[in-house]
Amino acid sequence: MDGRMDGGIPPLVDQHSHGAVHADLGLGEFETHLAEAAGSTGPAPPGTTFFDSRAGLAVRRWCPPLLGLEPHCAPVSYLARRRELGAYRAGRLLLRGAGIGTFLLEAGATGALTSPDELARAAEGRAHEVVRLEPLAARIADTTGGLDAFLAYTAEALYTASGSATAFATGVAFCDDSPPDAAEVREAAGRWLRTRRTGDTPDDPVLIRHLLWSAVATGLPVQLHCARPQRLTGFLRATASRGVDLVLLADPWHRRQAAQLAAAFPHVYADVGARPEETLREAPFGKLLFSTGARALAELYVVAARLFTRAMERLMRDWVADGWCRAAEAVRIASLVAAGTARRVYRLDAAAV
Repeated sequence: MDGRMDGGIPPLVDQHSHGAVHADLGLGEFETHLAEAAGSTGPAPPGTTFFDSRAGLAVRRWCPPLLGLEPHCAPVSYLARRRELGAYRAGRLLLRGAGIGTFLLEAGATGALTSPDELARAAEGRAHEVVRLEPLAARIADTTGGLDAFLAYTAEALYTASGSATAFATGVAFCDDSPPDAAEVREAAGRWLRTRRTGDTPDDPVLIRHLLWSAVATGLPVQLHCARPQRLTGFLRATASRGVDLVLLADPWHRRQAAQLAAAFPHVYADVGARPEETLREAPFGKLLFSTGARALAELYVVAARLFTRAMERLMRDWVADGWCRAAEAVRIASLVAAGTARRVYRLDAAAV
């Protein structure tokens, strides 16, 4: 390889993100979103900002040139240029410069973020919707009355969504190796409906289990947001013959375990985020998928794509230099993780991507 893989792999497929904000952002709003990306929930230390973080440094390194500025320009200069261009034009320049061709967007939780169609137009790419189960159930509960109606409309909504969505997604800490029975589901749903407020998403483990098994029954791929993926081993084993692919989106500290589970089960895949180094040691390359996980800031798409591409470049150069593989094989490996596996798992080529 010649130090870059841009000519050897297709545009990235981002298998998990949430969209970008529509509005112009002031310093405070921008920093709030940057803080979330940096993994912080509190204020920045006195005398600093959240640009004083790895995420902040990455934004300053990769994003200013896309808006016509020098790398590492001052944050105030960058944000001034962003406002000068306007949110829509700045977002387009950033998204189109990210190197991502296809987005799988977990959409619908809030109208403040771009829809799949809006993101596709801004990025001059393609976007597909991933339906999150919890907000889907919340919307049904907000608009229906009574337990029977909620259960019936939830089943209908899942069936309808399976005809247009690319995948389902849910957050799950643990799931048994069998679906809950009807009596358990009725009791859990009734309890949640009695105590919830408008807009509340379900958090009852039995109800989440019911939604997850119902999604599995549709045959669409299901993304599992799981802090500790090993707790799902029984569920993964139980679904092995169901004809559905499951993608583990673990937190950064447990991606290695997710990759190990992907290696153990033929129908299980693992998200590598923007840092593939550790997971590539744990699973076949065709079981791993790139994602940005970006939310709100278009800059986060750019940063994650750059970090991933550079990490793969370094790793593949090392493998070629050490004799693990030839240059052409390195490009093929990178292409699988960057896009190929996602196209196969989510049937994107069949969707004319």
